[in-house]
Amino acid sequence: MYVKTTKRENKSGTVRYLHLAHNEWDPVKGRAVPKVLFTFGREDDLDRDAVRRLVASLSRLLEPGEALASTAAGDLEFVSSVPFGGTYVLDHLWRRLRIDRIVGQVGQPKRGRRRDMSMTERVLFSLVANRALAPSSKLAAADWVTHDVHVEGLPAIDDDACYRAMDWLHEVTDDLEKRVFDEVANLLNLEVDLLFFDTTSTYFELEEADGPVARDDKGRLLTDDRPPAEEDGESADQAGFRAFGKSKDSRDDLPQIVIGMSVTRDGIPVRCWCWPSNASDQTLIRQVKDEMRDWTLSKIVWVTDRGFSSERNRRYLRQGDNAYIVGEKLRSGSPEVKAALSRQGRYGEIAQNMRVKEVRISDTERFVICHNPEAATRDQHIREQLVSQLTTLIEDTDKLSDFKRGELRGKIADKPGLNRYLRTTPSGKLRIDTAKIKTEENLDGKYLLRCSDPDLSAEDIALGYKQLLEVERGWRDMKQIIDLRPVYHRLEERIRAHVVLCWLALLLIRIIETSADATWTTVRRELDRLHLGTFTGPTGLFRQVTALTKPQRDLLAKLNIPAPKQIIALEPAPR
Repeated sequence: MYVKTTKRENKSGTVRYLHLAHNEWDPVKGRAVPKVLFTFGREDDLDRDAVRRLVASLSRLLEPGEALASTAAGDLEFVSSVPFGGTYVLDHLWRRLRIDRIVGQVGQPKRGRRRDMSMTERVLFSLVANRALAPSSKLAAADWVTHDVHVEGLPAIDDDACYRAMDWLHEVTDDLEKRVFDEVANLLNLEVDLLFFDTTSTYFELEEADGPVARDDKGRLLTDDRPPAEEDGESADQAGFRAFGKSKDSRDDLPQIVIGMSVTRDGIPVRCWCWPSNASDQTLIRQVKDEMRDWTLSKIVWVTDRGFSSERNRRYLRQGDNAYIVGEKLRSGSPEVKAALSRQGRYGEIAQNMRVKEVRISDTERFVICHNPEAATRDQHIREQLVSQLTTLIEDTDKLSDFKRGELRGKIADKPGLNRYLRTTPSGKLRIDTAKIKTEENLDGKYLLRCSDPDLSAEDIALGYKQLLEVERGWRDMKQIIDLRPVYHRLEERIRAHVVLCWLALLLIRIIETSADATWTTVRRELDRLHLGTFTGPTGLFRQVTALTKPQRDLLAKLNIPAPKQIIALEPAPR
């Protein structure tokens, strides 16, 4: 049996009719002639649902493989399949945050020829999606977009387009970050009452650092012949962007830059900054506060760690209607720390692994001592191991010469953990410092917080500071999931743009994690299983999405993203 087509001419033109027919032998004519079994009617009025039900009903009479082979067109060719789910979800969220419109609104580049902003927006999205899904260099990212993934509206790009988009991004970063945050705040109804800030460093595989150039007080390049801005009567030093400094990744042997990030209590990254390697944590927080002041946020309580706890920084953070929660160094030896630790009082339980005690030693600031019993046990165990190791090292050293003891003393001095519990007698003998051990026992599992807000409870102060871990989690994901490094760029403006791309990728990831209540690793793995297949045939080319699984449907429902169309593209064959 087969489908037979007949034509009939009428006033409106040629009309085609479809019939189900089969050939029968006609002995009179001596040949096979078609016999119509059923008429489907006019082709333009065909009930396709009824035909689909008929085909499905007949397919049940065959084995699954035979049914598939019989219903597939013999001249249909499967060309390729690429991951589709990741870019589909990220693109929907990108548009929901109106970043596509923001890119078109922040304007043309300050110099150079005008650009196609729609293409620039698509290229920027593809670079952000690449950081979230398959981090790579910009050259590899261009190849990834062209061959290994489907990005709507961007069938192919080259590395030059990526670099041009990054140069534009560097020029408009400040305005773009502000507008993106406004959209995020509206989307998630963010209440930015606690703002966490921290810095990290990232290194470069270079043998030599960048040469020093003139910069303003914010670490940005001076674009004219004006002298560097002055602060408190001192000119800002000239500095190279990638330079040697104290590395938080224990790579002091390589040039690095300093990166800062502010994060909400929910882990949503608000903004990021870049500074040369010689930037001091003690001065960065003041710049950050000034720049965030222009964002017209409500009252903010800044939460920072011990690296930003100088008196000048604290005074600066109190300006306006703002306040702070700052970690204090227990071993600083300051009179305030000694007074806080010496005050008697009971701890209040706020969690299974947290006790707090507030002490009053100032009219303007509050001090909260936090104690973690589990951390105290861990600190005690580590100290016992260090003391045991040190005891073994200095055993029988009284018999050594002064030179040999001095040599051993120098080796121990290079190990801060051991050196903390070592003392030297007036005669040069090496001994365990029992007084230091007793002092350290009183600090086991404790950390001290300083707060200027008079309304926050001691519990809120402790839990607020504990959420500073969200920034640390952001740094960890930036370096391990989004691959902040290695950075395959030489120009400063492109390095800064690269950091902004990583920030945008982290922003989309955090919103997805918040909405789906799942880690990005889990979400990405599930989305990568949703593919887009490309088929060609005599009538042309079409792209079809694989059927959604239940986990994928549930994930899209949590993210409030509609299911993708089954057929993404139809391209008729040229006549």
